[in-house]
Amino acid sequence: MTDEHAKPDGGLTAEEQAVLDEIEEQNVDFLRLQFTDILGVVKNVSVPAHQAEKAFTEGIYFDGSSIEGFVRIQESDMRLVPDPDTFAVLPWRSDGNGDSGAARLICDIVDTDGEPFAGGPRQVLKSVLEEAEEMGYSVSIGPEPEFFLFEKDDDGNATTIPHDNGGYFDLAPKDLASDVRKEIIFTLEKMGFEIEASHHEVAEGQHEINFKYDDALTTADNIATFRAVVRAVAEQHDLHATFMPKPIADINGSGMHSHISLFDEDGNAFSDDDDEFNLSETAYQFMGGILEHAPAFTAVTNPTVNSYKRLVPGYEAPIYVAWSDTNRSALVRVPDAAGVSARFEVRSPDPSCNPYLGMASLIAAGLDGIKTGADPGDPVREDIYEFDDAKREEYGIETLPPNLGAAVEELEADEVLQEALGPHTSEKFAEAKSQEFSEYLTQVSQWEENRYLETF
Repeated sequence: MTDEHAKPDGGLTAEEQAVLDEIEEQNVDFLRLQFTDILGVVKNVSVPAHQAEKAFTEGIYFDGSSIEGFVRIQESDMRLVPDPDTFAVLPWRSDGNGDSGAARLICDIVDTDGEPFAGGPRQVLKSVLEEAEEMGYSVSIGPEPEFFLFEKDDDGNATTIPHDNGGYFDLAPKDLASDVRKEIIFTLEKMGFEIEASHHEVAEGQHEINFKYDDALTTADNIATFRAVVRAVAEQHDLHATFMPKPIADINGSGMHSHISLFDEDGNAFSDDDDEFNLSETAYQFMGGILEHAPAFTAVTNPTVNSYKRLVPGYEAPIYVAWSDTNRSALVRVPDAAGVSARFEVRSPDPSCNPYLGMASLIAAGLDGIKTGADPGDPVREDIYEFDDAKREEYGIETLPPNLGAAVEELEADEVLQEALGPHTSEKFAEAKSQEFSEYLTQVSQWEENRYLETF
């Protein structure tokens, strides 16, 4: 990936100088230098706005040993270097009198020698995108993140009481959160998002806001920003927004379906108008890689114990490693789209994932499919949920890992994804997730108490 922001000797790039000018014009007092840890949790360091030039030219030092999955205590000094393309004023910090207060810059992480930190999630994605570029491709992704809005109790703590009793595409008065969604959308648009659609989802209190597809790095940045904006606006309405995949049993969970396409010098590399599904050979190979590596990337795209409460038969959650153009029980769905819009949708990711590592894993899997000429097989147009074990075996349909522990084992055995994540990230991620699953296994749930306490 070429450096779009190459610096003149010792100075600022045009993009960086433009940010300094906008900071002055917008009366920005503080900058939030934002990055994510290995688990996808957004972190930030606040600095006075007058430190912006230093941030661009030298970086801002921080202690990496205190961040989940970064470095050991003896190698803790790291620097945050802002990406000027990510500058955005934070609308919810405005005082209404022309004083914007704060702005956001997403940062890359470098070590004390100025080299990119290989364990930084944004750098992991950049490395995978560099591989795509070497193969002649750029990657576009359009995500569909879902979330719940819940009431708070009298002490301000989150509950699982839905804010409304609406259903799929319902209108007010059932959809009481329509005004909250509107405010989220207005805030996102002020920060440069192009919103395509929003609606109430299937479950009570569940919502979806879709923003326009973009290059994969921008999309990952946007997902991190989206989650922060949704939570901030919900808080202003005394609500709790959660991207937890399955906060309530026996209803639909929250997914983050991801639409993927590749572009080369001739346009959409997935497009072939002569094909029944408008897909090229490259698209089928990429899809074959997705299906082949799905058990392994599930640990990254579905990274919590709770993720696997969503990935169960029914509830519109895909657990079967297959593709289709007509039903949503398959892992990959091909929408009716052609030309520049040709794409397919990977339906398993959920919004709790680290967007940088999640996107990197999907792309690495697909690129490997192109390299190996992977075959995704024939589409499955029947409802796979209705298949018994024998019929699934007949069709050669596997299932995703049933829990986080099994998913981590698949990830550790997948050389392609291990290489894509890099030795540092793959080791730290597997270590953190194995510990999480081990802790879960020792817990006694309310369900177990209700089921067994008086029976045995």
